[in-house]
Order: sequence, then structure tokens, then C-alpha cells
Amino acid sequence: MERSVEVLAIILFGVMGLSHILQPRAWAEFFILLRGKGEAGAFVDGFLNLPLGGVIVAFHNVCSGIPLVLTLVGWGLLIKGLIRFCAPKQALRLMARISLERSWEFQVAGAGLVALASLLGYGVYAG
Repeated sequence: MERSVEVLAIILFGVMGLSHILQPRAWAEFFILLRGKGEAGAFVDGFLNLPLGGVIVAFHNVCSGIPLVLTLVGWGLLIKGLIRFCAPKQALRLMARISLERSWEFQVAGAGLVALASLLGYGVYAG
């Protein structure tokens, strides 16, 4: 099961990372749209993070080697989802920094996601 979660994460993080790199303005517009919906928008972001974090934590709680990185990301996503649902005003404050002028920041995040997918891919196929 752990290997399946790793492959799922490679696919999701790879595709989302490429999308962040190639479509940063669309990502900025998406989060600006969510922010405009207030606390309900924070909930939508929570619905995007909590399930993936939950799957990773439930089925991939590994504490050594490269797979540990995915476990830590899973806990991070779970905590991010928790904040979105339990402290939506705090989530909106975090979203307030997003703007079209700063959409390049999504490209940086995308590069990080592609690097994460590559690291996990190395761990799956070399190990």
C-alpha cells in the first residue's frame, strides 16, 4: 500500500507542479476567487488538502529514508486542512498575500512540487 501512495503522490505532485509552473496566473486567480468567497473559500481549500493528507498519513506513515519526506508532506497537508476548517479567518489572512503581480511565486512552488515528485520517483524506482 505504501508504494501505491508513493506513486499516487508522484503523479499528483508532478502534474500540479507542472501546472503551477505553466499556469501561475490561473493559480493566482483561483486562490483570489477562493479568498473572495470568504470562509467558505477557505473551506474549499481545506477540502483540497485534508483528503490527500489523510490518505498519506493513514497509508504511508513511514519514518525513514526518502519515503519519510512524503510522510512529512502528508502531515503538513493534514495540518493545512485542519487550519482551513478550524481557523478559516487565519487561512484567509494567509491567502491575502496572493495577487496577480506575485503569481510568479506559484512557479517557485511548482518547481518545489516537481522536485518532490522527482525525489519520490527516485525513491520508488531506484529502491
